[in-house]
Amino acid sequence: MQKPNSQKDYTSFEGSYQVFLPFNLEFQIGKDDPVRLLRHCIGGMDITALEKTYQRINRNLASPRQMLAIIVYAGMNHIFSSRRIELACRRDINFMYLLEGKPVPDHTTIARFRSKHLASCIKELFAQMDFMLEDMGAISLLDIFIDGTKIESVANKYKFVWKKSVQKNQAKLMEKMPDFVDKVKEDFSVSLSHGKDIQLHHLKKLRRKLKFRQKEQGIQFVHGIGKRKTSLQKTMEQLDEFIARLKKYNKYLHIMGKRNSFAKTDTDATFMRMKEDAMKNGQLKPAYNIQYGTDSEFVTWATVGPQPTDTTTLIPFLQEIEHYTHKRYRNVVADSGYESEENYLYLETHQQHSFIKPSNYEKSKTRKWKQDIGRRENMTYLADEDAYLCVQGRKLTVTKEFTRKSKTGFQSKITHYSCENCKDCPVKSQCIHGNHCKTPLEERTKNIEVSKRFQRQRQEDLERITSQKGIQLRVNRSIQAEGAFAVVKADMSFRRFLTRGNKNVLVETMLLAMAYNIQKLHCKIQAEKLNRHLIPVDNAA
Repeated sequence: MQKPNSQKDYTSFEGSYQVFLPFNLEFQIGKDDPVRLLRHCIGGMDITALEKTYQRINRNLASPRQMLAIIVYAGMNHIFSSRRIELACRRDINFMYLLEGKPVPDHTTIARFRSKHLASCIKELFAQMDFMLEDMGAISLLDIFIDGTKIESVANKYKFVWKKSVQKNQAKLMEKMPDFVDKVKEDFSVSLSHGKDIQLHHLKKLRRKLKFRQKEQGIQFVHGIGKRKTSLQKTMEQLDEFIARLKKYNKYLHIMGKRNSFAKTDTDATFMRMKEDAMKNGQLKPAYNIQYGTDSEFVTWATVGPQPTDTTTLIPFLQEIEHYTHKRYRNVVADSGYESEENYLYLETHQQHSFIKPSNYEKSKTRKWKQDIGRRENMTYLADEDAYLCVQGRKLTVTKEFTRKSKTGFQSKITHYSCENCKDCPVKSQCIHGNHCKTPLEERTKNIEVSKRFQRQRQEDLERITSQKGIQLRVNRSIQAEGAFAVVKADMSFRRFLTRGNKNVLVETMLLAMAYNIQKLHCKIQAEKLNRHLIPVDNAA
């Protein structure tokens, strides 16, 4: 038996063994391999925005275009870790083909490329992919299917901050401070001018005066066991605690902004209710709301946001598409989570047709809904009198009109209708709902509130989605938009982000979408279905 040596160079074990490989790696790759398509697509993109992020490009190392290609190809092969990408570049012949003989980048270079270089220009690069798909005729630029999903953040799920809790503790602290400041002014004869509310700068000013008093009297502060603290030291320690707590609460509220929560280890992540609930207890987890817009089965745009619902994401999503791609889709197809008067009005103003399923679409087809006499939809509307007629033949007339403002600042005009006489109505208990009202049922009157513009928009939208074209578009939304998320989360096994912060998460999201698009383009070219933009309803599974 040959005795092994301990040399670091393992080639000494092999003797004169010679490995025979072709000098050109291209011969080892199939003619229809998607890596060839990827290289062609990335090579045809304008990456000027990416090159501007470099002060100097080293020609001896992998170029920005090659780095982008290997990261996108890693996503196509379900590789997301920078260390695993580095390992693939050393062992996989396809990654070597993309590097074109350049040295393998280490994992820190790959991570830095994503967080430093791609984070500042990923939207421009993604728009370049849209332009490429447009030139190939792969997308229609007519119908866009929008859907959202929540993907968990890398943050610790048990390190969270809630806005209501912070506001409650801040209010308690603000109640304590006036008495504390008055006592300090009385005990140490310190003057401090302040209004009704004591702010942080008042406490800092009070601390400077107490510190001056300490130096003036030559008081030495003591620490440790068995040493008695002076009243001035105790007061200053309590004052320092108040200042620190107030700073912390102000910082938390500033980070939170309009959100209700955030994670301490990823301040951009918001706690949301996820579909993946292993304990079945409705646990909230730090996550991001991912929005995909698909066209002809390709993801043409993607956004990342902190909103737990999809309603307020539609307008910013469409504005970003138009800003970066200079294209405006004629038909916008989405599910019921996107329905709102503000969204309807935005699409109507920009000459776009909404194919949004109303939030009450499924419930309105049930027997319980149709037999509910208290609903406005089951009453008769008298257009000439602008009044509703209930099942008992009593009129609900206009009593007032007012404006309601949403969380986004959108103002909606509401018309309030009230019944002229609900006294001695035999079906009053079936018509008036709500068991938590303090007013007895006998004294209550039937009231309804209606936004006439919203009802008109909803009716027009309902006619569109129930048409033959609308049915086909809704079926395609289920296949294309939800299918894209199914591939990303199930097939590509991407269930959790690896980076922190909105910018880095957006880079991961768009890189995933680019990998998905190249793989989809490869499949459609091989199946000769590149020019098919909509899936027929009859063939839909």
